[in-house]
Amino acid sequence: MRFVIQRVAHAKVAVNEETIGKIEKGYLVLIGIAETDTREIADKLIRKMIGLRIFEDENGKTNLSLSDVGGSLLLVSQFTLYANCKKGNRPSFIEAGSPEKAEELYEYIITKCKESVPTVEQGSFGADMKVSLLNDGPFTILLDSETL
Repeated sequence: MRFVIQRVAHAKVAVNEETIGKIEKGYLVLIGIAETDTREIADKLIRKMIGLRIFEDENGKTNLSLSDVGGSLLLVSQFTLYANCKKGNRPSFIEAGSPEKAEELYEYIITKCKESVPTVEQGSFGADMKVSLLNDGPFTILLDSETL
């Protein structure tokens, strides 16, 4: 499982030119799911993500967490995080989870995040989405279950 976490001043996701998810200060999280991923792996990444202290305190140090700043989450599924570009120029996505598996875990992640974060918005699984954001920093972190 892979989470690409971007600290944002604001972000939104649209489908067919209609905004379906929008946040102010918080994290835009792109979520990639592999076939071998489980709810336990998701729980581990969620705990790590929510506990990250990447917002600045009064001294300009990255010392504050999402809850410390009243931040929100915008969660967007993105199977292309499992693109394999080793051979040729056309990426292979065989390492990505099946749509059924990925959607089930994506919905699980949304539900679990809502247990501890007051504002959780989301994209639309499998849709052609347009994501826009103002990356704050820029500050982007990759959480990969293979390296945690």
